[in-house]
Amino acid sequence: MDPGNVVWFEIATSDAEPVQKFYSELLDWTYEIDPDSSINGIRYIRIIAPKAPFPMGAIREAPDQPTTMNMSIISEDVPTDTERLAKLGATVQIPPTQVADVTWFAVLTDPRGNAFSLFSQSKSERFAERMEQGGKAMSEAAYAPTPGAMGWFEIGTTDAVTTQDFYRQAFGWKFELDDSAGGKPYYNIFTTNEWPSGGMYDHGTGGTDYLMPSFLAADVPAVTTQGERLGATIEVAPEPNPDGLVFARLLDPDGNRFGLFSLPDSMNAGN
Repeated sequence: MDPGNVVWFEIATSDAEPVQKFYSELLDWTYEIDPDSSINGIRYIRIIAPKAPFPMGAIREAPDQPTTMNMSIISEDVPTDTERLAKLGATVQIPPTQVADVTWFAVLTDPRGNAFSLFSQSKSERFAERMEQGGKAMSEAAYAPTPGAMGWFEIGTTDAVTTQDFYRQAFGWKFELDDSAGGKPYYNIFTTNEWPSGGMYDHGTGGTDYLMPSFLAADVPAVTTQGERLGATIEVAPEPNPDGLVFARLLDPDGNRFGLFSLPDSMNAGN
């Protein structure tokens, strides 16, 4: 897993139970406690998608913590990157923090106010085998995510130039206009891979700024309807692209934004 890749997401909350209940009923997630990161009154709960070989994210439960969601980006050196990104216009929300010998992490917001975290892989010998196995599993899952899994991330921006400039300088990301989006100002994002792993939607000055995960769904309209029934708000109703991809954007009961998408039939045929 190379630095600059988005490979994880985190939900911070003071009460994990309603978060777990909503997403397990909506996307069939299961959970397990991470004993290495659950310390000092904090519970770190790994999130596992159906049939997934490895966790894709976590819930961080801590006292007096509002419920928020952010994407996580691999860093080779969290303190150094935090200082560098602050000079590029990011704001530090949680300074670089070491969690035993497990990881370093920090939480920042980009120049448009979108939260993201940096985290480093453990170099401890006792985690070497786990990280090697997990890295392989996450790589395999990235090629063929199953319904309920995070398969994409999306940036929504009201200032495309500022957004692109920041992430290019911060992580070396590349942005290419998506010709399959039916004329929408949508850009594929290439992190460190040869294929896109996320996208940027240029909403213009009257739109919305966000950075969110998107989860694969076998039937986007059905899952969207179920989400509303469970207390979510539909921000963008299910819409098809000309290539057959269907997407929707929702706010969960705590107001955290996430996307749903189904693959075009041509891609499903190859699975």
